[in-house]
Amino acid sequence: MRPPDPNDVKAIVQRQFGAAAAHYGASHVHAGGPDLDALVERACRRRARTVLDVGCGAGHTALALATRGLHVIGLDLTEAMLDEGRGLAKERGLDVTFQRGDVEALPFPDASFELVTSRYSAHHYPHPERALAEIARVLMPGGALLLVDIVSTPDPAADSFLQTIELVRDPSHVRDHTTHEWARMLEAAGLHARDPSFSRCEIDFEAWIRRMATPEREAAVLRKLLDGAPATAREFLQVGTPGAHDFILTTALIEAEL
Repeated sequence: MRPPDPNDVKAIVQRQFGAAAAHYGASHVHAGGPDLDALVERACRRRARTVLDVGCGAGHTALALATRGLHVIGLDLTEAMLDEGRGLAKERGLDVTFQRGDVEALPFPDASFELVTSRYSAHHYPHPERALAEIARVLMPGGALLLVDIVSTPDPAADSFLQTIELVRDPSHVRDHTTHEWARMLEAAGLHARDPSFSRCEIDFEAWIRRMATPEREAAVLRKLLDGAPATAREFLQVGTPGAHDFILTTALIEAEL
């Protein structure tokens, strides 16, 4: 399966996530976890008050930051996802602004935010270098980006396998980058990255495909791929024995200062 044309990715993102917005609003993976806890703690240690959460989806990261007293704007391409975030904020009595926008063309003046966050969205960016340049532009001097995303491995076979299953499940997927790729792109944008920290994201296969409403034909392909995963991919993803399709993704938290 060929990856989507980058010029079409944003339309695919809106179609995919518009249909799946309610599933992401209820997603335990996105609503919590050690990576979210670590991101919130780092944000609080930086004593940032003005925060932009890009690719905010259903708003779980923005809401977690708001519970700690931070003023947060959540930005996303997909209006249905923003509506989920607004509903959750209202239920919890939290003051978060949700705004439609594109991370590659942020609708804010230079030096508007002390902190930008991005969690589980950067693998959908068709032009990540452009997104990082925009993030650097809207950061105040001394500000920082806290980026959490699934990361790949330098091993070519395992990397190819990971990108394949991600794309079969979700046509809006672009790439799970390695930490070295992120470090290079961040430096090019003028953002100086610290050593990343890592956590495990345990994937329940059936919940994973249900969250994205993956059609059964593609779900069957995914089961077959996981059953026949090459050794390096099986080790990297900690895939179970044939017939057991749950696996583990590696998540990195990268802190990069302007």
